[in-house]
Amino acid sequence: MNKIKYFDHAATTSVKEEVLKEMLPYFSIEYGNASSIYSIGRRAKRSIDEARRRVAITINSEPKEIYFTGCGSESDNIAIKGIAYANKDKGNHIITTKIEHHAILNACKTLEKEGFSVTYLNVDKQGVINLQELENAITNKTILISIMFANNEIGTIEPIEEIGKIAKKYNILFHTDGVQAIGNAKIDVKNMNIDLLSMSAHKFYGPKGVGALYIKNGVKCNKLQDGGHQEKDLRAGTENVAGIVGLGKAIQISCQNLHKYNTKLVELREYYISQIEKRIPYIKINGHREKRLPGNANISFKFVDGEDLLLNLDAKGICASSGSACSTGSTNPSHVLLAIGLKEEEARGALRVTFGEENTIEDVEFLVESLVEIVERLRNMSPEYLEFVKNKL
Repeated sequence: MNKIKYFDHAATTSVKEEVLKEMLPYFSIEYGNASSIYSIGRRAKRSIDEARRRVAITINSEPKEIYFTGCGSESDNIAIKGIAYANKDKGNHIITTKIEHHAILNACKTLEKEGFSVTYLNVDKQGVINLQELENAITNKTILISIMFANNEIGTIEPIEEIGKIAKKYNILFHTDGVQAIGNAKIDVKNMNIDLLSMSAHKFYGPKGVGALYIKNGVKCNKLQDGGHQEKDLRAGTENVAGIVGLGKAIQISCQNLHKYNTKLVELREYYISQIEKRIPYIKINGHREKRLPGNANISFKFVDGEDLLLNLDAKGICASSGSACSTGSTNPSHVLLAIGLKEEEARGALRVTFGEENTIEDVEFLVESLVEIVERLRNMSPEYLEFVKNKL
């Protein structure tokens, strides 16, 4: 069997060895419940507090502003619904974009059924919102702006600092889904005027099943789940101590290595894109060419179906994606790619490659060689492509 070549770090990352090592005692020796008052419980509580401190340092917040959750989707739901319910006496209008993760879009759809009004902003062909359109959408009933830091499919980074300034100017709360950004971009919640920020550990070499939500001190947010009084009464349920410890260690490492990591990913991304541009015709690079996540390359291959590409790559031991991992099973083309103006056939021919720490230039060369061979073979099986070539001659 071929050795796996993994190029889908936007879907998930492996758990770093140092992270796993720090987690292991909490599965056996340090098994205390953090809500217990005896010594083994107090030690678990101290470990959670240390993880909270590490997260706070990374985003320039206070530890008391960090709440641990089960994943990024839960963080998004608490942020959107919790803020809406807590502030409905002030208004019922929310502003977001058409390219958000489904955790945001579906939470907003739920709120619309409950009488809230949602404006879904357009983006340009590179996936960037228009700041004037954002400002024009604000009404006296707007209580929340939720715009993702960086898109999970095309990698485009939004003008977060400018959005934060607009939100502050109109005294509106600003939430950003930072799930793809943590570990890939420097985030300062104070300087960027961010009131709420979602994150998920498995996107930055931590474990699955644990996330976090930053909520600025003083911001009212309703809990969505009843139970005990964990996480300062916002998120009931026994704490996942091992997962939280892992998140804390992973975010600490990502912060320390951010510049070096990003430099490497940009090098791999640019080499990959340059080789594809040089060797495969009829392609389109999706997303902003410069203002994008360092390891993200989303390319549409004309006359090829993305699912066929993935299956053929998998046969060679290559893992990539045609879009968000959370949309697997959907037969619809990516809502993100349609929002940036791609035709359905272009959206269906998209391949998302996201590089990570273990990837090398040699890995990229293998990926490119494989794509050259696969795309040519699939196109030669396409009646549309053969007709296109015939008419071109």
